Amino acid sequence: MKAIFILAASAAMTASSVAYAADAVEAIPAAPIAVEQPVVFTWSGPYVGIHGGYGWGDGDASTAGGPDSDNFDGGRFGGFVGYNWQFSNGFVAGIEGDLNYDWNENSYAGGIDMHTGFSGGVRGRVGYAFDRALLYAAGGWTATNISVNGAGLDDDDTLHGWTVGAGLDYAFTDNVFGRVEYRYNDYGSGSLAGVDTDFNQHVVNVGIGVKF
Repeated sequence: MKAIFILAASAAMTASSVAYAADAVEAIPAAPIAVEQPVVFTWSGPYVGIHGGYGWGDGDASTAGGPDSDNFDGGRFGGFVGYNWQFSNGFVAGIEGDLNYDWNENSYAGGIDMHTGFSGGVRGRVGYAFDRALLYAAGGWTATNISVNGAGLDDDDTLHGWTVGAGLDYAFTDNVFGRVEYRYNDYGSGSLAGVDTDFNQHVVNVGIGVKF
């Protein structure tokens, strides 16, 4: 009888230990599941790009016979480099420089050719980012080279003025973006073969850039 009692007590203790162990296993907390945080796109940082487009230019020369105007329209190609700072409220500020070549040329009687060539500028930019779309306005300094050749003439001058415009940048990936913009360039006035000359230009550019 005593042996049966000891055997029953041992069985009860064994069952209790197994139940406690099972409860302990169930009480171990599960490892937390890693949640991947989405990457927030930002326009902040440096960038470079190329663009091409068309310019509608207007040149005025003050001659003895009075003012004389002519159109200097043509294609253009160039590049740009800049830096953006994006703030938490979505506003973006930046600075950008560009260098271009304009194929604007007119020919006149006597074998005289007049054209503009290299142009460039430095602009400040302000805008607002709608996620991957950046709508901006820009303005600053610009300059271009004009020249006249033929019939004993060989002269050129660099005109300095101001530029203003607006555009849209859109990021196709985290690093590659496209651009379309309009600019008005007022290059001021200078002297070309002894004639006071001024030049202004409306431009539409389409480009692609890489941000870092």
